[in-house]
Amino acid sequence: MNSFDNLPDFVKTYLKKFSLPDWNISNSHKKLFDNIIVIPSIAEYEQLPQCLNSLEHNDEALLNKTLILVVVNNSKSSDEKVKSNNRKTIQFLKSYDGKLNLSFIDASSNGKELPDKFAGVGLARKIGCDLALTKYDYSSNKKKIIFFLDADCTVRSDYLQKVTLAFNKNDLHSAVIEYEHKFIDDTPEAEAIICYEIFLRYLRLGLKFAESYYDYHTIGSTIVCDVESYIKAGGMNKRKAGEDYYFLEKIAKLNRIFTISKTLVYPSSRKSWRVPFGTGQRITRHLSKKQNEYVGYNPKSFQILKEWLNFFLSENVFDAKNILDEANKINSELGNFLISQNFREDWQRIAKNNNSILEIQKQKIFWFDAFRTLKLIHHLRDNGYPSINLFDAVDKLLDMMNVKNDIRRDSKTQPEIPNIQIQKQYLVFLRNLLKEKFSDDN
Repeated sequence: MNSFDNLPDFVKTYLKKFSLPDWNISNSHKKLFDNIIVIPSIAEYEQLPQCLNSLEHNDEALLNKTLILVVVNNSKSSDEKVKSNNRKTIQFLKSYDGKLNLSFIDASSNGKELPDKFAGVGLARKIGCDLALTKYDYSSNKKKIIFFLDADCTVRSDYLQKVTLAFNKNDLHSAVIEYEHKFIDDTPEAEAIICYEIFLRYLRLGLKFAESYYDYHTIGSTIVCDVESYIKAGGMNKRKAGEDYYFLEKIAKLNRIFTISKTLVYPSSRKSWRVPFGTGQRITRHLSKKQNEYVGYNPKSFQILKEWLNFFLSENVFDAKNILDEANKINSELGNFLISQNFREDWQRIAKNNNSILEIQKQKIFWFDAFRTLKLIHHLRDNGYPSINLFDAVDKLLDMMNVKNDIRRDSKTQPEIPNIQIQKQYLVFLRNLLKEKFSDDN
């Protein structure tokens, strides 16, 4: 068992309320750390060494202050191939003799498995992050940073340096790191991930255009936060998928999410069974060719969102009727959406319970959160503003933002889905645009 005796009171209180007592840190180090990288791992014997190798190339002084904590996990009902792969991973971790301070949590062996009801990446992350809280050097004046990473990712050699510098220099509480999916040219998987990453970056650009508070990307392996934010948010959730999306939403309500673009995480682009949705499943779906993946939300949706946020988040305080009237002037489907979300009742409660403009402004952001933002976009998609060709959508959004795009798609020679070389140009253009024009650390 891990002792809570020497921990700060706020950490003790959290652990006594939320931590799970069934798992412990193996190969634990006596020394304490400023940074801890938590890596869930299920059937990742082939991938995990590459992840650790990329971390080994980081600054040695920072590595000395960093613990790598791998959560080897499977459920009781997992396939025997998964369990066998995890046994090999545990043997690898036990025999590791490299540059990293490496520990692991066995949530895989007989009697230590994750319960079937909750087994998944959310629970694995939670177990790792909660136990990580016991290994920080709380006497140090440095930020106590939790890094979320995945076993099939790699990172750049300045990963630790750039993140710790950004957190300590700017007093950050939460951030996402810029990313670029790995892929091998001229493979079906490359075609799939290029399409998906363009879609993700288009969505983020649309949120930037609309000036949404929740304009960050939601990729779990890029999340970083300090211990205080993790605890204030109630820790990681147990979701089998989408745990990153909902955790980010919770910490965004504490402090705005910062984007660190001076280093990179390289997520995998493989197809995967590990989560019911997300990158792996999107790649699987693309490869199956069951539907057209080259579609993006109608740019008009982001225009409606922009007008709504400009009105709603202004410091003017109106009653529910006036707000709904204005929403209907912007777009009738916006008004219908707000009614479907019980806006009238919720707003009356907010207005009654909050006296200051500052508190009401905060409640506006809390109510129209990341989940409702995406729900509105989906509502508009299904009610008058259907998705359009992905590359047309990107072109129109860039035009709306007055961003010059030199990529040429000749309609006579290029079909709706341009060749892969043109697609790569779009991807590189969007990557550079988001890093150079819309990053927080330039």
